[in-house]
Order: sequence, then structure tokens, then C-alpha cells
Amino acid sequence: MALMLTAVDLAFGYRGVRVGGGVNLAIAPGEVFCLLGPNGCGKTTLFRTLLGLLPPHAGRVELDGKPVAAFSRAEFARRIAYVPQAGAPTFPFSVADVVLMGRASRIATFAAPGPADHAAARAALATIGIAHLAERRFSEVSGGERQMTLIARALAQEPGLVVMDEPTASLDFGNQARVIAQVRALGARGIAVVLSTHDPGQAFACASRVALMRRGEIVSLGRPTATLKPEALRALYGVDVTVAWLEPAGRRVCIPTLE
Repeated sequence: MALMLTAVDLAFGYRGVRVGGGVNLAIAPGEVFCLLGPNGCGKTTLFRTLLGLLPPHAGRVELDGKPVAAFSRAEFARRIAYVPQAGAPTFPFSVADVVLMGRASRIATFAAPGPADHAAARAALATIGIAHLAERRFSEVSGGERQMTLIARALAQEPGLVVMDEPTASLDFGNQARVIAQVRALGARGIAVVLSTHDPGQAFACASRVALMRRGEIVSLGRPTATLKPEALRALYGVDVTVAWLEPAGRRVCIPTLE
């Protein structure tokens, strides 16, 4: 699915409260776009505006040249999927049922999922590598497995773009690596990904472009190697860092200086 998400002179925030502005973005198919910034800088508010959950304070957000507000929620969900942080579940759905929920926008009102929907859910589980969890209760699997389930649910939507708000938050080291590997795999399939993270090393691992946000404004935008410089990260987070090439990993890493 060819898809382009654009934000033009976008100002965003909540009712009566402007959080940020001056945002200009264009997300292309297959791109992994990573947003970094300190807590409270406006990343989640920006994401909610890109998803059409909050109206822009100024400027516009468009999907394939059409204002986001002009799409019905079902039309929008067939194009863009959202992966939240994996929280504590309320209802004892199975992992397969949670993934099947990703088909909701493709099922008629009051209709039940059909064979094609179940096949899409099974394929998403297999693609993410968690088919063995299908019959487990979502409430009983680990935090990392829940996050993988939410990624599979997004994949079952068959979207052109996936938005992830800090998808590795609260995950252990191994599960963080597995999630970032899936992010790279989504991009390789031609699905655009927009994600936020607090770890510049993750951006080096998966992103094709990076934006740095401070106090609601994007202060730097470009390829990771050009954008994630020690001086830029120090200005962003207030700590000294070392950015170095790690030969065994085949990529750059970022290490904070501990005083």
C-alpha cells in the first residue's frame, strides 16, 4: 500500500493548551522514522495529533494528500495502525483474539470475523514469531510477549504505516532487542514505522531518519549518523555521551558519561 503521511506547519496540543509547533514531516513507505526527546517534550501529544485523535492547533496533517480529519475512523485504521505501550490487560482474551481485533476496521458492522480475517490473524502471529502463544491468555503472557502481540495485531490490520509510542518501555533487554528487530522487519516489508524512544542506540539500530524534539519543537532532523551527534544529544538530554562505531555489532552505539 503506497502511503505518505505529512504534517505541514503543524502546531499541536490539547484544548486551550499549545504543546508544540512548527512541525513539518513527510513519512514515506518503508521508512522507519524515530522521534527522540526528553520526558514531557510533547512526543505523545504529537503522535495523538498525527493519529487524528487530537485536532491540530494550526497547520495540517494529511494522508496520501487528504486531510486526516476527512477519513472515517475505519478508513483511517485500514491505513494506519497504532501500537501503544503494553499495559495491564483488563479482560482475559486469548492472544489470538487480541490479534484478531486488528481486523475490526475490515469487518462490517455487526458482522463476525470470517475465514480471511482468521487467516490474516494467524499469518500475523506467525510473522511476528508468536504463533505458539495463540491460545494463551493475553493477561498471562510476559510484557514482552504482550508487546509482540500488539505488533501482530497492528500487522493484521494490513496498514501502510504503524505508529509506536515508546514500544520498548518497561521491557527487559532481550525483549527490547526483539521489538526493534520487528520494527526493522516492518520497514523491510515496505510498511512505514513512526516510533518514539529514549534510547539513541535503538535509533541507530533501526531508523532511516531521526528527529530530535525539545519543548514541543523539532530541533534536528536527518539520518541517524548526521543527527545523533554527541553535542546534539547533550543539548537534548543534559548529559555527556560518546557515540562510537562498534565493529561486532556493525553499527554505532551511544554511551552516556557517568559522573
